[in-house]
Amino acid sequence: MTEFTDDRFAPSQATLSGDNADVYFLRTKHILEVEGVNPRVSMEIFTRKPAVLAGMNEVLALLARVLPDDAEVWALEEGAHIEPREIVLRITGPYQTFAIYETAYLGILAHETGWATAARACVEAADPIPVLSFGARHVHPDVSARMEYAAMVGGCSGCATPAGARLAGIAPSGTIPHALILSLGDTVRAVEAFDRHIDHAVKRIALVDTFRDEAEESLRVARALGDKLWGVRLDTPSERGRVTPELVKEVRARLDLEGFQHVKIFVSGGIDPDRIRVFKEANAPVDGFGVGSAISGAQPIDFTADIKEIDGRPVAKRGRIPGITPNPRLKKALPA
Repeated sequence: MTEFTDDRFAPSQATLSGDNADVYFLRTKHILEVEGVNPRVSMEIFTRKPAVLAGMNEVLALLARVLPDDAEVWALEEGAHIEPREIVLRITGPYQTFAIYETAYLGILAHETGWATAARACVEAADPIPVLSFGARHVHPDVSARMEYAAMVGGCSGCATPAGARLAGIAPSGTIPHALILSLGDTVRAVEAFDRHIDHAVKRIALVDTFRDEAEESLRVARALGDKLWGVRLDTPSERGRVTPELVKEVRARLDLEGFQHVKIFVSGGIDPDRIRVFKEANAPVDGFGVGSAISGAQPIDFTADIKEIDGRPVAKRGRIPGITPNPRLKKALPA
């Protein structure tokens, strides 16, 4: 099979070996090997919900490593909007060569599509204000990069971790955590230290809710950094009433009155599509939203795999229609 060359999405050794496969697929492959049966099958994959497709690049990277040269894969493109029961992937080849990977490719599509679909909901609610994914801390570190990549597929304009940003082909985004401000004892001192030691290609965005009133802290850091300050981030905790449209308007007004019209305002902390709409309906001057668990906590979107042909003969289990399901949107992905 022609190599799917993007190594960013290369499968793990556990996936290639089948160590994370449902054991009945491993047993199925063993039985077929012993029985000398290896039919050429066409497997179709679909979901029952409208969604934003993500994970396809990773699935193709896996299939490119395990399928023989005479196999074919047809797929929808990463980021495509998919309809219920639309075929997103069709694999045709000797069944033994990909039997044990059904768990992997369904799981990849399920989780990444769930994240991408949740991200799209946030992005559409915020449009045209950008949304950044800050949810890596809410998922296991072994999958956080995939979550952040999926958020980019869903339309987010940035993400927090180097690993996720690398998958998306961008630089990671981030400001200053409360921990740095608490460690140094003062917001301005922390921002000035950031300015001294961090590459000047990184935007200077100050977190302004740690010790004092957000508007007061915004003015303090703006006076200290002047034109170098790119923005402030409001992350007021729920114990203090969270960030509100009125607070954003006050911070904007006070910055403008002192000549800091260039300083942008970012909002984070419990942001989801409903909260985004609250800010937009109030015409709050937000320049960007940081979204965490509204994306990272999204439910996986289940995908189903069905064998629809065996050696050219239409087949299906009960409840399905035998034979290939037409979808003119599918494009030949492998061999390239």
